[in-house]
Amino acid sequence: MTYEVIKPGEIKYTMAVTERHASGPGVAHGGLISGFMDAVLGVAALSSSVEDNMLVSTIEFKINFFHPVKIGQIITGKGQVDSKGNRIIVTSGEIFDSEGKLLAKGMGTFNCYPAEKIKNKIDTMFGQL
Repeated sequence: MTYEVIKPGEIKYTMAVTERHASGPGVAHGGLISGFMDAVLGVAALSSSVEDNMLVSTIEFKINFFHPVKIGQIITGKGQVDSKGNRIIVTSGEIFDSEGKLLAKGMGTFNCYPAEKIKNKIDTMFGQL
């Protein structure tokens, strides 16, 4: 997977779907597409929060599948921030095949928290780093 931040709050992700992603003959497992969508939505949220030294975690997300994803395809996810508050970011995303066919749409809600919380948690667990 490779991603590009187009601007804070807008990203593009690309991934090659291979045989190891298969759930049946010639098609990718829905869990792969769900994981990819979570990444698309989450990186869109993170791209808008990181400039404030904030990280994000998924509260929830929803996905609609429109077409099967075929093995051998290059898929592209596009994500954007729809709403950004002090603690909550809502994003939306779409996944397309290499021909531009819409394969799935999603929407996610993310919690923002200070990046320092991770360092504090690690220090508590493992001592000062």
